[in-house]
Amino acid sequence: MAPRSCVDKDGCFVVGIHDPGFKVTNLRKNDHLHPLGRLPNGTLVENQANFPLGDVEEPHADRIYEIANPFPFRGVTYVNSRWADRTASSPETIQLPREEEVSFLSTLEDWFLENGIKDKQPEDLFRTLPPPMRLALANTSTDPRELVALANGCCDFTFEEGGTPPTGLAFKGDTPDTAIPVIHDHTLFEIIANNPFLPDPYKRAMVLTPGVQGKSEIVGEWQAEDSHVFEYLRTNSYIPWGHFAANTADDTVRYRIRDLTLADMKGMRHLCYQRIYAMVAQQLEIPLPGQRQTVSEQELETLRRAICQRLDGGECDLEFNGSLWGWNFGFGFAQSGYRLHASHQQIHQQYAMVPAAVAVNNGQPVASYACGDLVADFVHQYRQSTGKGFFDNYLKAIRSNTRTDGHPDRTSALVVHEDENAILFVPKAQTSQWELQLMAKRPCGNILEADTAMRDSLDRGILMALATLEALGARMVTNIEYSKRFDNTDKDQRLLYSFLPRLPHSPGAFSEAQLRWITGHYPEDFALACRSRLAADPA
Repeated sequence: MAPRSCVDKDGCFVVGIHDPGFKVTNLRKNDHLHPLGRLPNGTLVENQANFPLGDVEEPHADRIYEIANPFPFRGVTYVNSRWADRTASSPETIQLPREEEVSFLSTLEDWFLENGIKDKQPEDLFRTLPPPMRLALANTSTDPRELVALANGCCDFTFEEGGTPPTGLAFKGDTPDTAIPVIHDHTLFEIIANNPFLPDPYKRAMVLTPGVQGKSEIVGEWQAEDSHVFEYLRTNSYIPWGHFAANTADDTVRYRIRDLTLADMKGMRHLCYQRIYAMVAQQLEIPLPGQRQTVSEQELETLRRAICQRLDGGECDLEFNGSLWGWNFGFGFAQSGYRLHASHQQIHQQYAMVPAAVAVNNGQPVASYACGDLVADFVHQYRQSTGKGFFDNYLKAIRSNTRTDGHPDRTSALVVHEDENAILFVPKAQTSQWELQLMAKRPCGNILEADTAMRDSLDRGILMALATLEALGARMVTNIEYSKRFDNTDKDQRLLYSFLPRLPHSPGAFSEAQLRWITGHYPEDFALACRSRLAADPA
């Protein structure tokens, strides 16, 4: 049986079309008629339409396009034509509104002035606000003064005598080894520390200075072109065997993508390449260039080639034979206390090695999980079913795409940007309404197979994807890498990155839990919006 994918055996996208027409038997016994209100001219508005006398017939409901994801394990996307047609007529509307300036303090100052209140300070009111209001204000305020006032209420700072800004946090405990920062409201602390409008000295004191977030060891560092990145080791990690986090340093404050430079991106990615290469090299007993130093780009490429040569020779039993990489960009908390995104610091990337196997409770080893394994399984199934390489066909389908709605006079291109090594595009079936993907154009299944040119293209492509999404208004984006195992010799699998914005009106509900993804635009129109934004403000 052919795999459930929108990429067929000939390298074309296939799209399902629902043209619903139906009749529904009316089984209601009673009518519950009520007035709903009145028009400006006094005409009564009533609810008769909700209580039809007979059966209901809908001869032409909205056309719905059903697009199986290229990768079956990611489900199916449904495009509502009525919504998408409206967007197609004005694709420039694919954007979120700009953040408005919010200053409760200014509002209070004006109100105090208008009412002649001179014996009170507006900041004093912050301490008496209900907790949900403090959370909402911390999340949305653009006024540094009130953010400082809120920060002073959620934790204790230390200051030089008679001076501001803060020099650090106040700690409690008997010794430096047992010291714990004095934080009165951890949720409020997190929100304020992640607000870009908080003055940088407060950011440094609260979360950026090395050590203030805990005792995680710094085991790597990148410095170049006014860029500075630390690599933290998280030994007690939710990822088995620990993970690493590349964070922009306290002297390189980056909270928004537009503040992020290509050098910053290369620095974070370099630390990832360096760490993964080093850990594979150690398994293969290949010597590293040196200790207590950053591996240069040329040394990194030499090390990569040595690793690949050893792996190509076979008979290499890697205990850790895969990697994972991800990035939760952005932060948000609802005033109800629900966390909206997983980031703990705006600009950071996480990565780790993945073991080949894990022992289960019956004592037998089973394959350990990595999301790239799902791609590998599907790629194998696709070749067995079609005789073709999936990624060759995927690239072919992207290039030969026809519009989902078949409109002859509108754009059909899905590509946002490409160079000789990688392609940034809108997937035909988006699992987030604004999903973008970045894919290697030539055989390259993981970062060990990525030479210097490929790494440069990937680094730039990741930055361009995030910059484009942020320019459209996205403020929270999850980024993941699908890669193959290092000892997998199959050349069919390509390195793939998925960028998944979290949008205000798409929280994820029962449809998404079933892997049914609902969108209100055609992917071709979103690609046009991305290209337009990228042309106006290239990364």
